[in-house]
Amino acid sequence: MSAAAATAYTLPSDDPAPTAEALRLVAAEPLPTPLSIEAELERLQRDLSAVQSELAEMRQRDQSLRFYAQRLDEELKLAARVQQDFLPKTLPQVGRVRFNVIYRPAGFVSGDLYDVMRLDETNVGIYMADAVGHGMPAALLTMFLKQALVTKEILSTGYRLLTPGQAMERLNDALVAQNLSQATFATAVYGTLDTRSLTLTIARGGHPTPIRLTKEGEVQPLEAEGSLLGIFPNEKFAEHTMQLETGDRVFLFTDGVEVAFGGDRTLDTNQWREEIRNRRELATASLMSDLARLVDAGGKPLKDDLTMIVLEVE
Repeated sequence: MSAAAATAYTLPSDDPAPTAEALRLVAAEPLPTPLSIEAELERLQRDLSAVQSELAEMRQRDQSLRFYAQRLDEELKLAARVQQDFLPKTLPQVGRVRFNVIYRPAGFVSGDLYDVMRLDETNVGIYMADAVGHGMPAALLTMFLKQALVTKEILSTGYRLLTPGQAMERLNDALVAQNLSQATFATAVYGTLDTRSLTLTIARGGHPTPIRLTKEGEVQPLEAEGSLLGIFPNEKFAEHTMQLETGDRVFLFTDGVEVAFGGDRTLDTNQWREEIRNRRELATASLMSDLARLVDAGGKPLKDDLTMIVLEVE
């Protein structure tokens, strides 16, 4: 053998020579046969088919979920339109008395309800209720509360207007009588205004206390004690009667107002009163527009349904 040939078969000095044990293991390792390769390919094909089947099933479920989500969305929008059909289209303006309202559901449907109604030639009824909870259950309860309020008795000789306390008693008893399967409560406030004498009488059940803003800018709470509706039968509701003056404005509202104007939209019973007091020089329409702008600022969703009615004596 030539020197060149000998050099060609010499291992590099920096590579370690394979040990005898390593050579033995390599020699003992069986080479894959065509049959074993085919079996492995078939197993991989089965696994791939299973994965593809699962993906197809997931896509089908996703399409079904999208369909039902779209259907639920459409039904909630329809329910919201039906609910708003139960709200007054216009508010009565009687004599020097004017009404304004802000209504902002936290979702598609609302647990808040309001109404301003002519009771007769001179008397107007103001009604607001807030079903405890949110979403569809609360919205369904508002439909009952809308129909359950009785404001007058029809007699053989005519009619008799119920006082706010009497109307609240009947409303509470009607809700208790339903004996609902879950603990379902509501708050409410009802008032009557004689538009000639400008005498306002209110009764409330667990509802935030209405406030009076005088033309001098003084904020006065209209206290009237009463418990939540739907808990105790035969409950009595105290009344608060006051004489309104020119320039007075009375605010009835749900607790969503106190949440909307609180820091980080948490319950704050004072901040929104400051917002009103700071705008006392504005006309009522401008004041309400400004408050609505603050509520809608930033486009953040409300944490609670919000309703506010303002009664103004021009």
